[in-house]
Amino acid sequence: MQHPRPLVAMSRITKQFPGVTALDSVDFTLLSGEVHVLFGENGAGKSTLISILSGVYPQTSGTLEVDGETVAFSSVRDAKAHGIAAVFQEFSLVPTLSVAENIFLGSEPMWGPFVDRKAMVREARKLFAELDFPMDVRAKVVSLSRAEQQMVEIAKAIHSRAKILILDEPTASLTERETEALFRIVREAKAQGVGIVYISHRIQEFSAIANRITVLRDGKLIGTVGVHELSHSGLVEMMTGRAIDEIYPQIARKPDGPVVLSIRGLKAWGVDGVDIDVRAGEVLGVAGLVGSGKSRSWRAALGIIPMKAGQVTLKGKDVSGKPTRRFVHDGVFYLPPDRKSEGLMLGATTRQNIHLGLLNRDDVSGVMGGLSQRKLRTLSDGIARKVDLTDAYMGRTISNLSGGNQQKALFGRGFGHDYDLYIFDEPTVGVDMGTRAALYRLIKDIAEAGKAVVVISSDLPEVMNLAHRLIVFSAGTISAELSGDAIDEQVILKSFFSHERQTA
Repeated sequence: MQHPRPLVAMSRITKQFPGVTALDSVDFTLLSGEVHVLFGENGAGKSTLISILSGVYPQTSGTLEVDGETVAFSSVRDAKAHGIAAVFQEFSLVPTLSVAENIFLGSEPMWGPFVDRKAMVREARKLFAELDFPMDVRAKVVSLSRAEQQMVEIAKAIHSRAKILILDEPTASLTERETEALFRIVREAKAQGVGIVYISHRIQEFSAIANRITVLRDGKLIGTVGVHELSHSGLVEMMTGRAIDEIYPQIARKPDGPVVLSIRGLKAWGVDGVDIDVRAGEVLGVAGLVGSGKSRSWRAALGIIPMKAGQVTLKGKDVSGKPTRRFVHDGVFYLPPDRKSEGLMLGATTRQNIHLGLLNRDDVSGVMGGLSQRKLRTLSDGIARKVDLTDAYMGRTISNLSGGNQQKALFGRGFGHDYDLYIFDEPTVGVDMGTRAALYRLIKDIAEAGKAVVVISSDLPEVMNLAHRLIVFSAGTISAELSGDAIDEQVILKSFFSHERQTA
């Protein structure tokens, strides 16, 4: 049987940086009309491989063939000339230009010697209509949400008529509806013979669109399998070298712990009358679709967004409507869902970011009201060891770290004070399974130390495996409350769309 010639054939690709071998003799092929997933932990070599394919930099050794032709790309433009378009996690849009101008940048329709702006707007609208995604094509990119910018990047790649499309964590910023729109676009591109390289940590997405999965670990090829050849747990074990039951720890529950936070009748925009108790020594899981109110309710209770009505009690004291700094002062740590826009100072070092969690401690005050740099360094070094951040990362600008290491630093802030309540909102978004396992162990340590823990997550296996008790949000209300063995996936999924509360 004759196999079709691959669109992309990468053979024995090795890439060395000073002191580091990022890729070690990796083989990878992409066929016409297939989605080929690249799967692996942060640092496995996925980004390096697609950077070579997209012309960001050349391989140290090995050969690259595109449509049967051996190529050696000198630039991204060179790769684009060969029909390769990439949508990276860090966007390449010009923020001061409109959506339409970004789509047609470098290929503007002309009317004589002038850019035909009417044609540009008309064609951009047609493109988004075909993608079935509402977009104001005259809007400046800077005014768009991250999800909208993601869709502009994808539309730009589709517009380029690429025969090879690279999507790097494309759904990380998208809602369920936007993700479905993306998957429809991917399926249409497959039907037209486009080959798609797809990078994601979301295993549950693979069966919906993928044909094959290639797993990398520590820069080496572990193997390539058909999408239905391995279970989720088999893929995780292939990626990490550990069984999935080693990823989620067993967390001991403190029986009958006192209520640390009590919420009654909470109303806010998108939240319609919510009652919640959070107890010391337990992990309360919070599940729900995007827009269900699962995150907004906690942000309203903590004063991050306005609360319309209701009562919030912290350790027996009424703190309804108090500013967020009051909650922090009184023992609440909140980890936001978007580490880049809400959590980190991206221009500062990792150490400086961890120092933020040490402020207002009596033991870091130096002479004349200043801060003791020696004490700050000692404490931040201890936190770094606890969250598994090596010394080499501490002096680096945090924006240059992987998503997993950024998240570890954000977790590290929570160890700057002795908090009573930890609220983790999407604690592992965009991080690999190895880092997830490390963060889950930190959550275990916090809960077993007798602290109250809330885990708000869109990742159903995560929230089910960590929670002692789980509440489900639907349309701004709690539609289910489940405990222990009664935490069941089918019940949770039904509760996503239910307006009648279920208890088990």
